[in-house]
Amino acid sequence: MYPEERQRWILERLNDLGRVEVLEIAAELGVTPETIRKDLTQLETLGHIKRVHGGAVNIEKLRYEPGLGSRASIMLLAKDAIAARALSEVPDGGSIILDAGSTTARLAALLPRDRELMVVTNSVPVAAMLADTPSFTVLLIGGRLRSKTMATVDSWALAALSEIRVATAFMGANGISVERGFTTADPSEAAVKKAMVQAAKRVVVLADNTKIGDEKFVRFASCQDVDVLITSSGISDLDVSALEMANVKVVVA
Repeated sequence: MYPEERQRWILERLNDLGRVEVLEIAAELGVTPETIRKDLTQLETLGHIKRVHGGAVNIEKLRYEPGLGSRASIMLLAKDAIAARALSEVPDGGSIILDAGSTTARLAALLPRDRELMVVTNSVPVAAMLADTPSFTVLLIGGRLRSKTMATVDSWALAALSEIRVATAFMGANGISVERGFTTADPSEAAVKKAMVQAAKRVVVLADNTKIGDEKFVRFASCQDVDVLITSSGISDLDVSALEMANVKVVVA
């Protein structure tokens, strides 16, 4: 098979699957992994793909962002387990940030209603869920409301976050890798997430194992910015070791 044929085959596979692994396609095509790496490098130079650790992803996959409704219906048991485990990271009192997202929303639903907490969030659904709890002071960050995620973003949100300091930020992420850190698809949401990370003394990310090894368009935190990742049992031992070597404590719910 000529290089052009291999590369066309790789692009077709990426269109079908969204991601390819070097070792898998090398074995399938009967060539060396180095040959496939050269093909991927050339395809990335041409702007067709994005190289990631161990393989490549479709460029459109980097920008893909599911809506809040569809995310809320995926990995339900894993998200419930992650949220329940995250309760041990919630302080007895004081202030926290709850990022917009389906897993952080599940944590919001589990928060003990007898604790005196100040909850800062850019999620309209989370704010509405907690608004009638007398022991909570809920601060909904203003800004432009994104209909896809029901999260507030842009300059008003960034200005508010620049003025505060909280004990713990509970964050969601669409992609997690040692090389790129913690990523999301939309630049405006990434900017708010980054400001949340900077506003917190501790950062706890809640993300199921399907996000591990994935990379989205914009990074909002490096591994050094995150204290704890709470994830689901599908994460591999290799990924746990790599993340912990990068100073992220990994907790499997």
